[in-house]
Amino acid sequence: MHAWENIPMDAEADFSPMETVHGSTIPTKLTIVHSTGVFLHNVVWCSCPGVDSSTTRPQTAFTFDVLNHFLIDALECKTSASSFFEKIRRMTNNCFPDTVPNRYRELMRVSRLWRDLMSRKWFGFAHNDEQKPDKGDLACWLVSQRYVVDGNFTAQHMVMRKPQLDISLSDGLGYMVKDQEYQTHLSSAVESKERSSCSNHRAVNAANISRSNLRATGVGATACARHGCFVPHSIVDFQKGERHMNIDYSICNALNYHSAGIDSSLIIYDVGCQWSINFLQRVAQSKGLSVPENMHIIPAVGKFHLSAHKLACFARYSLNFIQGAGHVDGEILETLWAPFNKISPTARSMSQAHRQEVLDDHMRDSNWKKIVGIMKTLLKKYKRALKGVDDTKSPFDELTLSLDPEKISIWKIDEKKAMEQRGEYLDIYQLQMNKAPTMAEIRLKLTESENTDTSKPGTVSWLITGINLEDLQDGLRADIRQLPTDATPGQKVPIEEKRQRLTARIAKFHETADAMTAGMDLGTATVHSDDPRFCYAGHDENGWGEVSDEEISEYIDEEILAEEMGIWMSSSVPYQDALALGLGQSKKLNAVSSKLTTMEGLGMDKATLGSLYQPISPTELSIDKEVTEENRFGQGSDRLAWFWRGNNASQGQDDAWIDEFYRVNWLKAKARWNRWQEELRLVRHEMGWTINWFKYHQNEWERRGGQATRPGHQAYAYQQVLMWGRFVEEAEKNFNGCSLASTSSTLCSPQLAEIIVFKIWTGQMVPTAFHVILIPITDRIKSAELNRPGCNVGIENQPVLILLL
Repeated sequence: MHAWENIPMDAEADFSPMETVHGSTIPTKLTIVHSTGVFLHNVVWCSCPGVDSSTTRPQTAFTFDVLNHFLIDALECKTSASSFFEKIRRMTNNCFPDTVPNRYRELMRVSRLWRDLMSRKWFGFAHNDEQKPDKGDLACWLVSQRYVVDGNFTAQHMVMRKPQLDISLSDGLGYMVKDQEYQTHLSSAVESKERSSCSNHRAVNAANISRSNLRATGVGATACARHGCFVPHSIVDFQKGERHMNIDYSICNALNYHSAGIDSSLIIYDVGCQWSINFLQRVAQSKGLSVPENMHIIPAVGKFHLSAHKLACFARYSLNFIQGAGHVDGEILETLWAPFNKISPTARSMSQAHRQEVLDDHMRDSNWKKIVGIMKTLLKKYKRALKGVDDTKSPFDELTLSLDPEKISIWKIDEKKAMEQRGEYLDIYQLQMNKAPTMAEIRLKLTESENTDTSKPGTVSWLITGINLEDLQDGLRADIRQLPTDATPGQKVPIEEKRQRLTARIAKFHETADAMTAGMDLGTATVHSDDPRFCYAGHDENGWGEVSDEEISEYIDEEILAEEMGIWMSSSVPYQDALALGLGQSKKLNAVSSKLTTMEGLGMDKATLGSLYQPISPTELSIDKEVTEENRFGQGSDRLAWFWRGNNASQGQDDAWIDEFYRVNWLKAKARWNRWQEELRLVRHEMGWTINWFKYHQNEWERRGGQATRPGHQAYAYQQVLMWGRFVEEAEKNFNGCSLASTSSTLCSPQLAEIIVFKIWTGQMVPTAFHVILIPITDRIKSAELNRPGCNVGIENQPVLILLL
């Protein structure tokens, strides 16, 4: 353009663009949209020899700057094209924005072209005109074969009025699947009519829900379970709901994407228990579906959703019991949908091709953010894994040392078979006994044992009665605390009645204590001294009515309140006297009090107390959830209370129920420790893998720059070399000291492996047993040589010009 001349903004009313002819010197009016506003200019087109005009009747131009601004605004702020252009109009004339030419429709068209051009540029296709992008080639991706699958019913799409006018720029080249191939699959696929035998999952049971005004009722996606990256060419549209024919297509495309040499893949899906039953049969029956040869599929259910499944699903589909899974929750896609949903209302009414490009663009940006932030993410995972290993190893070792070695050997054999065979063999992680013994059964067993040991007859009944009285005291204190400060007489009467009845019961109990101790002066304090942290409000209301009114008047003691009375228990008797009376206690006891003085009173020396026993926290006194809530959420960091791991554990294994209790807890404790060990190894491997991945891209751009013949291509290529080189430097600096696992070392499990495919500069491949391909790293450009613009350095013995931009 030879000349620029500002034109008043209201001149557009008289604006009549002229036919532009090559070589003409007649000025034409052009609307130019820039990031600072909309401008009208007179333009004289170039008439230089050998230059052809590219268009006729041009009316509007967009600067690169405004297109870049819109791209970032759309990705980061989820700004629609309409809102963005209204902002530009207000920046041009905030008082009279309607006088500014409206180029919203033109922005919609040009931004699509700009997005497509930038994608091809970023992925190197601008440097090779002969190479065309294939399926998923315009997508960022971190290679992993641990996938999570989920649907999103917010990402709907309305039926187009004139679909024949739609034009696609990158169909199937990003994250959405190629439309024609997908439609061919849907037309021949037969949807399974089976209802879920597990949970009444909404997605499956809503399979027949359809809306006449919607072309798509949502989308289904497959993403990396470890990094949260969408898998290229695997995002599908739903037509009636989350049907198997849709999800199968997404999963098969993910399994076939860069998976050469990988023989196993983990698929985490909310309804994986039902989906996996006939998956391979559906693949065999459909021409549009395929799975890599010899690929072994390991189905699982995300940890949050698994708690809503039936109990039988827990052991067979829990990530806690999958060798090589590391420590993932399988719910990462839920976090990806949240920002994605912000653009769904805008994309809902777009053309099909435009919507596909917008969704691709936002998924590409989501993956790019994962790549940019992967160093911080891996460092956070590394610290978490170190803590996880420390927190689970010690409790597991303690429990192992306290149990019968012969039984542990049997459990190890069962565990190995479960990891190899899976399926029903995983049921070892469930209780094999339907219920625990009742309190009455336990009391009967303890009472019967009095006939076979040296205990004094009646000791068990005495102890149980005393414990019940302490529970009633706890309940009474809780009732008193709940009284208002200005309690009425009517509110105080029930408290006083309970207090009197409890006083009488304690007095009767102490009479029994006198008989059991042969009148020995116990010398115990009469004020209750329990730790209030262990006193709960719950108590049995029926326990208050076991004393008559006559007994109350006989035993009442007005000086000491019932809730403050000390209860004379066997622990009140000095150890040597208890032995003489036949009340002796074993030194190896489960901890029943947080007071060390109680244990010392039972004859335990301080050295043993310090090595075997710890203070008990209130949370450790709850019923073990491995028995009551086997499929609960959040088991990855659970640990058995320390008093179950003491040196008396093996003694309890003579009881069938206690033996089962320890078997399940030992297996789960080992699984937790194993998963954290795997997580640590995986994170260390991913750190080394990330550095090599950055180096791979640096090498690729070095190659493109070396082969480029145009100055612009060379400049952009070497700008990319510097960017990826900085990623390498930052990663090496951040991961220094993290004991990175060599990429040639074995991974944690032969069942799950990853593949890294790089260009091998030496022309040789070094495969490992887990199909990880290594590259010999070539010498890098030293940072010192890049401090001055225009310096000549050598890359692979080829001189190049480095342009610092």
